[in-house]
Amino acid sequence: MDVFPDFDGLSGISELREVAGALLMFVLVVAVLMLIVSAICWAIGAANGNYQVATKGRIGVFVALGGAILAGAGVAWLNWLITIGRQL
Repeated sequence: MDVFPDFDGLSGISELREVAGALLMFVLVVAVLMLIVSAICWAIGAANGNYQVATKGRIGVFVALGGAILAGAGVAWLNWLITIGRQL
């Protein structure tokens, strides 16, 4: 049985892939900028003894890393699902 998704059957699938790629790039750029700003806040807060700012910066660093990891994992998961769909 040779059943697989027909990605060429939809007229706008190439535009959808471009939009998804652009959104992924936007998410990664925001994550990197957030990582830089949060790391600077963490460093300044820790150096000056302001532990509230240091804690907020640390949380921002972890959230930025988590967002970047989830964005990358989403692409890997989508590619895996497409591969599984072709094998069915």
